[in-house]
Amino acid sequence: MEANSEAKILRIFTSNTDKFKHSLLYETIIFAAKRYGLAGATATKGIMGFGSSSVIRSVKFWELTEKLPIVVEIIDDSKKIDDFIEKILPWFDYLSCGCLITVENVTTILRKQGSQKKNGKI
Repeated sequence: MEANSEAKILRIFTSNTDKFKHSLLYETIIFAAKRYGLAGATATKGIMGFGSSSVIRSVKFWELTEKLPIVVEIIDDSKKIDDFIEKILPWFDYLSCGCLITVENVTTILRKQGSQKKNGKI
């Protein structure tokens, strides 16, 4: 993916407790994105939210288990995102939990790759 190029952002809204097979859903998605060679992926934990169940989840409310919203964001070239969506979309047929998947066009302004540190030094 080049800077100043047309790309897509894929967003998957789920929960930090949702699972796919025996793994956390957001981790499974991110590991899959890495395997498929996408430019990068980020999972962000929300501090408050609600979904199709209309149950508000928040770090302010006392709960036995901390169930909070997670948003997985992946940005890459349009074709790569479209192909990735095609690969993972069938996974969601097996989930009993609710989720939301969106995609939109974006223009990348800057993509700078950092240096990997070796022995704590750049």
